[in-house]
Amino acid sequence: MYETIKVEKKKDKVAWLVLNRPEKRNSISPKMTQEILQALKELNEDKDVFVVVMTGEGDKAFSAGGDLSPDPSGPTAFLDRYESSRLFAEIFRVMESFKKPIVARVNGDALGGGFGLVAACDIAVASETARFGTPEINVGLFPYIILATLIRVTSNPKKILELMLTGERISAEEALKLGFINYVVPQDQLDSKVDEVVNKLLEKSPAILRMGRRAYYTARELEFSKSLEFLSAMLSLNTMAEDLVEGVMAFFQKRKPEWKGK
Repeated sequence: MYETIKVEKKKDKVAWLVLNRPEKRNSISPKMTQEILQALKELNEDKDVFVVVMTGEGDKAFSAGGDLSPDPSGPTAFLDRYESSRLFAEIFRVMESFKKPIVARVNGDALGGGFGLVAACDIAVASETARFGTPEINVGLFPYIILATLIRVTSNPKKILELMLTGERISAEEALKLGFINYVVPQDQLDSKVDEVVNKLLEKSPAILRMGRRAYYTARELEFSKSLEFLSAMLSLNTMAEDLVEGVMAFFQKRKPEWKGK
């Protein structure tokens, strides 16, 4: 079905979205952009999927960023390039409004657009060999679109500006300190750590995960008093959920809750 990505059901309720151009270090071509967007939309509506894991094929790169290879069909018209950029931006809109958690499995270098995808995931687990950066400046390009995501997740905005201005790369440990990722593990422990994170998510109510992650992404854009007003309304909605009743009953009965997703 797809040419540049793979979608795999690894276990019950978990799907992997794999960037599948290892010979190109999983660089993001216009075709891959279209396929990532299509896969995300399909997974978003798949009632049998509760968690999505995004990763790259192989162990060298999550994604080296945008594919700089010339278009074999010839120069691309200005409006076509503009629409392609807007399509890439749409991936981040879809990820932010997603109905379920997205976990990044960073199996290797995450550069440029690949760095942006990692930052856009809810939780990121990286191999200690992974590197992160925005090398676009080295070829005369600024990482405009991923800037919207990167500046929202780092604890050091001046550092991300430095990375964008210099094109330098940072280690997984430094990316962890800056807040871009959640965990750094040895390469041979990457899958076990991803499974650990995914299993924790699968133990929670999918309905409340959906409401909560959307509330998070909305609240971070609001002024403080407006954020509190919005979150007060969200709390009221949460108290109407059937899963809250089940969760409280399970707590007092000392058993695992049986979530209905309602």
